[in-house]
Amino acid sequence: MAAQERDRPWLMRTYAGHSTASDSNALYRRNLAKGQTGLSVAFDLPTQTGYDSDHVLARGEVGRVGVPVGHLGDMRTLFDGIPLERTNTSMTINATAMWLLALYQVVAEEQGADIAKLTGTTQNDIVKEYLSRGTHVFPPGPSVRLITDMIAYTVAHLPKWNPINICSYHLQEAGATPVQEIAYSMCTAIAVLDAVRDSGQVPVERMGEVVGRISFFVNAGVRFVEEMCKMRAFTRLWEKVTRERYGIEDAKQRRFRYGVQVNSLGLTEAQPENNVQRIVLEMLAVTLSKDARARAVQLPAWNEALGLPRPWDQQWSLRIQQVLAYESDLLEYGDLFNGSHVVEAKTEELLAGAEAEIAKVLGMGGVIPAVESGYLKSNLVSSHAARRARIEAGEDRIIGVNCFDTTEDSPLTADLDTAIMVVDPASERSVLANLEAWRGRRDEAAVQVALARLKEVAATEENLMAATLACARAGATTGEWSFALREVFGEYRAPTGVGGAPVAVAAEPGGELAAVREAVAATAAELGAGKLRLLVGKPGLDGHSNGAEQIAVRARDAGFEVVYQGIRLTPEQIVSAAVAEDVHCVGLSILSGAHPELVPDVIQRLDRAGVEDVPVIVGGIIPAADAEALKAVGVAAVFTPKDFGITTIIGRIVDEIRLANRLQPWAATTAATG
Repeated sequence: MAAQERDRPWLMRTYAGHSTASDSNALYRRNLAKGQTGLSVAFDLPTQTGYDSDHVLARGEVGRVGVPVGHLGDMRTLFDGIPLERTNTSMTINATAMWLLALYQVVAEEQGADIAKLTGTTQNDIVKEYLSRGTHVFPPGPSVRLITDMIAYTVAHLPKWNPINICSYHLQEAGATPVQEIAYSMCTAIAVLDAVRDSGQVPVERMGEVVGRISFFVNAGVRFVEEMCKMRAFTRLWEKVTRERYGIEDAKQRRFRYGVQVNSLGLTEAQPENNVQRIVLEMLAVTLSKDARARAVQLPAWNEALGLPRPWDQQWSLRIQQVLAYESDLLEYGDLFNGSHVVEAKTEELLAGAEAEIAKVLGMGGVIPAVESGYLKSNLVSSHAARRARIEAGEDRIIGVNCFDTTEDSPLTADLDTAIMVVDPASERSVLANLEAWRGRRDEAAVQVALARLKEVAATEENLMAATLACARAGATTGEWSFALREVFGEYRAPTGVGGAPVAVAAEPGGELAAVREAVAATAAELGAGKLRLLVGKPGLDGHSNGAEQIAVRARDAGFEVVYQGIRLTPEQIVSAAVAEDVHCVGLSILSGAHPELVPDVIQRLDRAGVEDVPVIVGGIIPAADAEALKAVGVAAVFTPKDFGITTIIGRIVDEIRLANRLQPWAATTAATG
């Protein structure tokens, strides 16, 4: 076949942001100078969940997993010297998406930009936050209203902006199978488009413009043939839905437009150098097929399972993209897989499965009722539990983890303290000082007028974007905007999905789970308790609850009574629950890097409450030096991603409970009596 004229490469991004707006601005400038063709902004958790940096829940979280943006001044600093009219910016922001878009627009106006020329994306998919990532704030109804208002506003005023990324990425990280990933994200798209259509804010004849600005953000795992077929199925299904359900005749408006971050869930702490080839294979899944090629790609760094990547690590991932796009001949040819019987059969299989699951969800009334009932969350928790069980059984092979785990010393991780980037604690103090100074300089009366107007509009059906822009211009903060709407809309705690998850691992006689169940029952009897009680707590703002949920499910299956109240708790709330429930162990899960602040706080509060004989264990992305520091302040055990055996972890918890209560180790007890 003759080579064609080369296609234009996809947008190349790096998901980045940390410490302060000024530090992140310097990072963005360096990345753009290295050939990155778009920006992807990572916001810190207080910004994502609508808290100012000085809120009690923000402690230890400021600047950890992204950049703190508390007000217009921060947004000015973040994009200082970066012309927004000529920059394609993706913002991973959901519950507070309207607020961040308003700040972005005002900064663009101050730069003299024509806002009609702004290009980029706000993620703005709140449904997957209820299911996986946990940065939701408001209940489903008001959340859909915020999304609808944003879409209507951008169609009228920012016609090149993508107001929403229907995001299946985090569904896969929460356990979704390819069929579930396609089905649940498509159900979200249907709910959003139905809401916009039914709101009356967009004339029927302009619905094609709405559909044409809907984009998707997907995950690509290492099973790259299946993932590539998944994207072909996505493309066909979107074509069908937009034509048949919404009557869109323009083929360009029906085009399936998506960006991708390849799978961070599959990156391993053990032998992390293997992550490089995983990242390459996952990138191929979304670039090889021209008919289903991503419009934008961002790759994680090889060391993300260890902690925050350094600029050099991010550069490596950018260079991986550039080698494929500019050195290989991939972009010189049409679709490589048209006519493949294997690819066609797999694509049709995924498509049929997704359509069946979509019909089931729509039969429940749509994606929102399916979220509120817990149906979707339970399915994801169950799928994730099944996947973890396959890994533990060796059915799913993870190189360097459950097979081929002998290794030479790696020069990449010879010095773990320098193998990742560590956020300077002084950065948080700098952000807090900046916030206090901002409040001192602004016109307080103007801020209060704007916030009062925002609440008035929220209580009506009027579009909220104008009132939000007024708050941004007046100098309101992220927390003030969010709490004004909390007063009207309330807050929402999503179902955890733990209670409805079926047993994933059978307690077969002679198996590990059966032995742990025996240890749990015997220990409870020795302590005079009906059941051992385990509190699983998520302190701070980290909403990535997948690991905590899997521990909770397996502990339940091992015979524990599990106390799990979901995400976003203060240390005080966790300790109060531990006292009220008279638990035998407190397990804390933190993936955001806030463990140095939050874990010692929990331990100190337990001590002050007079809680004895209750070990505290911690799980998360925790560097070795931090793990030793946590043990020094009283943590009994620390588990990281390399500890993939969940049943083994539950057994370790039993051991720690016995040790704390001065009981003989279980192995010694059984040996003496066996």
